[in-house]
Amino acid sequence: MKYRIKFLLLLLTGIAAFFPTDAQKIEVSYDTAASREIFSGKVYLYLSKYEREPKNGAVGMQSFPCFSITVKNIQPGQVVVFDDAANAYPVLLSDIERGVYNAQVVWDKNQGGRSIAETAGNMYNEPVKINITKTREQVFGIKCSAVLKDIPFKETPNTKELKIPSALLSLFYGRPVTIDASVRLPKDYYTQPARRFPVLYTVSGFGGNYRNFSGNTTNSRLIDTTQCIEVYLDGNCPLGHSVYANSENNGPWGDALVKELIPVVEKQFRANKARLLSGHSSGGWTVLWLQTQYPTTFTACWSSSPDPVDFRNFSGSDLYKNENMFYNKDSSLKMVATIAGSIPWASAQQAVAMENVIDRGEQLNSFNAVFSQRNKTGEPGRICNVVTGEVDRETFEHWKKYDISRYVRENWGKLKPDLEGKIRISVGDHDNFLLNRPVRIFEKEAKEINANIIFAYYAGDHFTVGNANYRGDGYKFLQQKYLEFAKNNK
Repeated sequence: MKYRIKFLLLLLTGIAAFFPTDAQKIEVSYDTAASREIFSGKVYLYLSKYEREPKNGAVGMQSFPCFSITVKNIQPGQVVVFDDAANAYPVLLSDIERGVYNAQVVWDKNQGGRSIAETAGNMYNEPVKINITKTREQVFGIKCSAVLKDIPFKETPNTKELKIPSALLSLFYGRPVTIDASVRLPKDYYTQPARRFPVLYTVSGFGGNYRNFSGNTTNSRLIDTTQCIEVYLDGNCPLGHSVYANSENNGPWGDALVKELIPVVEKQFRANKARLLSGHSSGGWTVLWLQTQYPTTFTACWSSSPDPVDFRNFSGSDLYKNENMFYNKDSSLKMVATIAGSIPWASAQQAVAMENVIDRGEQLNSFNAVFSQRNKTGEPGRICNVVTGEVDRETFEHWKKYDISRYVRENWGKLKPDLEGKIRISVGDHDNFLLNRPVRIFEKEAKEINANIIFAYYAGDHFTVGNANYRGDGYKFLQQKYLEFAKNNK
């Protein structure tokens, strides 16, 4: 019996050595300057040796230590602890590289903004330095006294803010929700009060914000030589970029745009019923989706460097063949970001692992929110296992309906009368996120069904492709489609 007890004591000693109780701890709290309310939800810890404000780091594209915990009924001044029990990237808190870090904590109230680090109402601290040494008994304290503010939009004669109450989205979320946009007016809007203009709906890429036009005094851009009313949509929602697609997790964003926002635009401003679409990156995917889902609503779309349009090449993986999303056949890591389409920048494994910690509003989780089913937990299904990269077959079955190439291929017979000639897709041949590859597949499919869709490829990557020639070709296409519309609707 005594030998068995000794064995158990040795075993427990070994377990204690493997999971040390004297690991570093970071105790965090918020004071009444930040909030007097009780908090329940997620708390996030960001560390960086190089960035002054680590909470603003590009999750997945940069690699830095981050941690999250879930807490309940925490009062001002009450301490919660980050230790080795926290959800962690890239390693447990006690195992991170020693050294001096900038540290920030965010208490996420999740009140509607996309980015945890930017959502108005969230509590946080100004960066503090902590020196993590080999001494495992260290305990650091961080108090959060600051609150992220909602900065009012500043209107000018040429730039207006729209915040349209959405009955559809409010019903889905169970709280008041608005569809937001900035509206920029053309040069002759005031000098020719009887004139009506086409509307260009421009959708930002991931992370864009219509508030960037706050205080802007310039007129709307030209569609080649044609003046237009420009409505700038950013698509931000709590789980990422809504891409204005109806989805189980984000709600009916497409229907809200078409049925609620567009009628207000055309009532409040002198629009002539021509509705053109343009967007880059996630915005490029958005406008292509809107054009194919609502072909009679929109006159034409120019999709620039869209997010994957064919899931036979989604960040290098053929999801139909159940290819692992982390590893190539030679066991090398698959990239979600590159330099000029070839030099490794960020791997899928790194991005998924970080977003498993910073688990709201980032790019890959945004895809899950749009494309996946809503699980019994109320969270989106995940396209792959966060540890192994194995594709989840049940989730991918739900993703298929958002494969634009597949949708067009299978429905071209009924889409053709309303969609023929309305789409232009352009992309750089060295796209950083390899988005030219699914576009190539889509082009091949379009040719096989004789779909009149324009595909164009240019020198450049995701960020450098947008030169004057590239933009000029896109706007000339939209102007041509507008002139055809105007001729047929005299």
